[in-house]
Amino acid sequence: MGRAFEFRKGRKMKRWAAMAKTFTRIGKDIVMAVKEGGPNPETNSRLRAVIQNAKAANMPKDNVERAIKNASNKDTANYKEILFEGYAPHGIAILIETASDNNNRTVANIRSYFNKCNGTMGTQGSVEFMFDHTCNFRIPKEGLDAEELELEFIDFGAEEVFEDEDGILIYAPFNSFGTIQKELENRSIDILSSGFERIPQITKKLNAEQIADVEKLIEKIEEDDDVMNVYHTMEENEE
Repeated sequence: MGRAFEFRKGRKMKRWAAMAKTFTRIGKDIVMAVKEGGPNPETNSRLRAVIQNAKAANMPKDNVERAIKNASNKDTANYKEILFEGYAPHGIAILIETASDNNNRTVANIRSYFNKCNGTMGTQGSVEFMFDHTCNFRIPKEGLDAEELELEFIDFGAEEVFEDEDGILIYAPFNSFGTIQKELENRSIDILSSGFERIPQITKKLNAEQIADVEKLIEKIEEDDDVMNVYHTMEENEE
């Protein structure tokens, strides 16, 4: 198995699942998708993907429809996607994806978290190169073979295809998202969820005390309403 498999297996997905803000974050994704490509999922592939993710997160259909309607209102605030970079204690690189309607607020908040937790906020490009920007799709495994699918989807950009308890996962470079989404839809293969992740090229092993230092910063950042995802180069123990 490759790095995407190891990343998915080792990452503490419980953080995302435990966040009460999941629906709020999906709501932001809906606003950005509608502002970018309109409210019709048939003609807006980004919105189609967000709706699939909302369904996977058990977000009520009424909530989704309301969010689409609200996003179509020109008075609704737009969110700008901003990437923050820096270092946690013990040389761990941190990459933070945010969606904000107030850049000054977000910058000030992120800087304060680094300062309070003995981290260092970096400049643009200071750690981004340490991560591979990938896209992923989860599809049902019934009637499909992961190995055959991998061979078939290499031509569309797929780099890793593997099975877990919840289905088959396809990983590819970030810019292959649209191509793979279109091919899955052409084949009438259900997309259960999709998204983007940044996989660290190299990870660093820390002791328990050092891990606690890094976790303190990560948890502080993740509590921020503007933060969508946090990635780092700390080796994570399987749980």
